[in-house]
Amino acid sequence: MIHQRGIVQRLVRSVAESPAALAAIGATCGLLSLPDLSLAADAGGGSAAVAYRDVPGIGSRNLVWIIAQLHLLLAGFVLGVPIFAWLCEVVGWKSGEKRYDKLAKEFTKLLSSAYSTTALFGGILLFILIGAYPKLMAYLSDIFFPSFMVYCALFLLETATLYMYWYGWDAMSEGRSKVFHIFLGFMLNVFAFFIMIIPNSWATFQASPVVIAEGSDMARAWAATWNPTWWPVNIHRLIANVVLGGYICGAYAGIRYLSAKGPEEREHYDWMGYVGNFIGVFGLLPLPFAGYWLMREIYQYNQQMGITLMGGFLSWLFILQAMLIGVLFLGSNYYFWLGITHRIPGSELKYRRPMLAMLIILLLCLGVWMTPHSLVASLEEARKMGGTHHPLLGVFGVMSAKMTVSNLMILVTFMSFIMYWRAGKEDTATWAKLAKAVMGGVLVIAGLVVMVLGVWGYFVPAIVRINYFSTSQVLIVIFVMLTITPLTALLLKSAKTTTEMVWGKMPPRAGYSLVLNAIMVILLMTLMGYARSSSRVHWHVYGVMRDSSQYAFSPALGYAAALMAANTFFFCMIVAFIFWVATMGDKAKGPKGGQEKGDLGHGALPAMAGGSPTLDKQS
Repeated sequence: MIHQRGIVQRLVRSVAESPAALAAIGATCGLLSLPDLSLAADAGGGSAAVAYRDVPGIGSRNLVWIIAQLHLLLAGFVLGVPIFAWLCEVVGWKSGEKRYDKLAKEFTKLLSSAYSTTALFGGILLFILIGAYPKLMAYLSDIFFPSFMVYCALFLLETATLYMYWYGWDAMSEGRSKVFHIFLGFMLNVFAFFIMIIPNSWATFQASPVVIAEGSDMARAWAATWNPTWWPVNIHRLIANVVLGGYICGAYAGIRYLSAKGPEEREHYDWMGYVGNFIGVFGLLPLPFAGYWLMREIYQYNQQMGITLMGGFLSWLFILQAMLIGVLFLGSNYYFWLGITHRIPGSELKYRRPMLAMLIILLLCLGVWMTPHSLVASLEEARKMGGTHHPLLGVFGVMSAKMTVSNLMILVTFMSFIMYWRAGKEDTATWAKLAKAVMGGVLVIAGLVVMVLGVWGYFVPAIVRINYFSTSQVLIVIFVMLTITPLTALLLKSAKTTTEMVWGKMPPRAGYSLVLNAIMVILLMTLMGYARSSSRVHWHVYGVMRDSSQYAFSPALGYAAALMAANTFFFCMIVAFIFWVATMGDKAKGPKGGQEKGDLGHGALPAMAGGSPTLDKQS
């Protein structure tokens, strides 16, 4: 009872000490995330006397674009971090390893610092949308009013749960109190998931509206919510939030690693950087599959919208997307390879050739993925080529080639992680040779089948390639992951550690690569947000409410790229501020003079995968 009374007192005090969060809670109850409204300009219906109001200088659409994008990125971070913070806490609770609980608490510290900022931007976004686009907001409010009420209740529940989860961490660290704390973390993720998918219904309704049935307000809201792209976007954004949160936490660890003063601090943030990169890669591998599902649903809903995205003026965005994803894959693999080289003594020569082969495959696949279908050429150049399609490079500019190389890059990245996981270990199981032969055979056969289906895709109708061949490639890659991962885990259970993992020895470029990965993810999310919004062209609600304002056009790619770069810069500055705020408490405590009770000693921070069983038992 004393502990619970203290928790409640801390909760009340924390809310009272956060006026920004308190003010933003009420403002954001109507609207937390409407990213697709960032390009809205007017509504063709409604009863409001004014259709829009413009903002002098910057323009209402640009202002909404910036605020909505920053809010969406912050919301992605706030919704993604609790997932792996809670998982780390569960691992620490089950294994008794205090370092996992410490890591989870540090992740949650970043979350608590970002939560108020996210809510504040949500409130600003709501006020601007209501003031600048009253007819459009009136139309959406008329349809989705019941979901607004559900959203308000969920937001209040999540706020209370978050404060109890964060401020009750130390008070609920043992026994049944710890179980209740873990339950709070689970409920925090449940509330966050529903807080994500409810606003997704408002945004996806704009891109894929359905015929709203007559009936009660709840029936109409449910019919609008369950639109064709709602669940594909839900899954895609859930995975993307995990990727964003993982890489930003990795960047935080990279910055702290670069500025670390003592060996213990370097070891801790080296390990934290590995965990952040691991989480980012874990989410990155299935993310292209979720994106493919979303594009497939868009094509099935409205073929013209799909052609606008993939074959119209927005098609060049996917060349930029390929470049960003390629750099992200290269950066993630590079960090793994640095870990093998510097954390596992004696592994550099052993794994040099496999790393070189993986690098060549990744670069070749990236070159194919970045190849455009049609080239921007002068009239003279087009005549020499015989058209806008290059006679040789044009072969690699179609989706059959791009789907093939994207799956191959996922396979290479997955095997890079498996290689890091197995480094420094020697198999002792009697069936180890058979298991490795099976895994090698599965990998080789899967790669060959993926390439055969890719080449075969040139000779079949598009409907066969999209519905059967591309889907089969995805299923094959998933099968490889589901087969090799458990087999590797079983082998490593009885494996002998030949080389102990060394932490805190990574070169500075490892920290820089973590920061680069985070920037690539942010750019990628701003890019695809623009693509989804622009796919509606001159419609606010596609095919239902036409845009008749001065902004009834899709921004040019160069103009959009400038705004996307600005949004990325602004978001990085906000995140840097959040990092600075989160580290102020650490600086106030002064330098670590020694070990705290329950902390590990020097060099005793093994990785989640690839660590030493001997060190894992230390506490």
